[in-house]
Amino acid sequence: MKAGSDEGSMNAPNFSFSHLKVACSNCNLRELCLPLGLSLPDIEKLEELVATRRRIKRGESLFRAGDRFESLYAVRLGFLKSTVMSSDGREQVTGFYMGGELLGMDGISNETHSCDTVALEDTEVCVIPYERLEDVANAVPVLRNHFHKVMSREIVREHGVMLLLGSMHAEERLAAFLLNLSQRFEARGYSRTEFVLRMTRAEIGSFLGLKLETVSRVLSRFAGENLIEVNQKHVRITNPDGLRHIVSGQSAASC
Repeated sequence: MKAGSDEGSMNAPNFSFSHLKVACSNCNLRELCLPLGLSLPDIEKLEELVATRRRIKRGESLFRAGDRFESLYAVRLGFLKSTVMSSDGREQVTGFYMGGELLGMDGISNETHSCDTVALEDTEVCVIPYERLEDVANAVPVLRNHFHKVMSREIVREHGVMLLLGSMHAEERLAAFLLNLSQRFEARGYSRTEFVLRMTRAEIGSFLGLKLETVSRVLSRFAGENLIEVNQKHVRITNPDGLRHIVSGQSAASC
């Protein structure tokens, strides 16, 4: 199984904002993005809806706080982060997104985006105009139900982050973060034990409410306890049960 991974990184020389035709029926992330049970006519309606792909270079924004909300975005290739600016001017990372995940829902309520979303590597997204999505969803109930479930998952994800920040120690937060990445990579056909961190340790710390020094110290401790192996951004989980014991508040040595 491929490590998660340098596949999906796109290094085309003119990799910038552009628009490409999409074929959802041929996409290898179809099972992650689309509900099961769509008929061929339903998929054809969806392909009319998802008319373009958009490419964003590493470091460029997909959208920024205050931008007018017009579309949702399904990540096809690459990795992104979302951030908000605190009242004292500090950037707070609020999420990381990879292939098969949906972005842009923050703009639905007020019709403007409330966060910045930036590519951590060269990225490609499918653009889903929201007004057209509502029309298609009304005509295809299974698709409407699917997007309701996606939005519900986002609420559950936010609750999980609140739990991380509110009740877990640094070791528990970082162990949970690594296990979550492991599960998400596995769902996309990559190795669940070996992957590349697209985000910096500072960005991990911002997301988990930890200082950079704490992230580095805990990763070193995990490596010293033979829970993981770390080589710069490359991580290999050698003892997932040990990490799970840490998340549950137990010593890794007890597994």
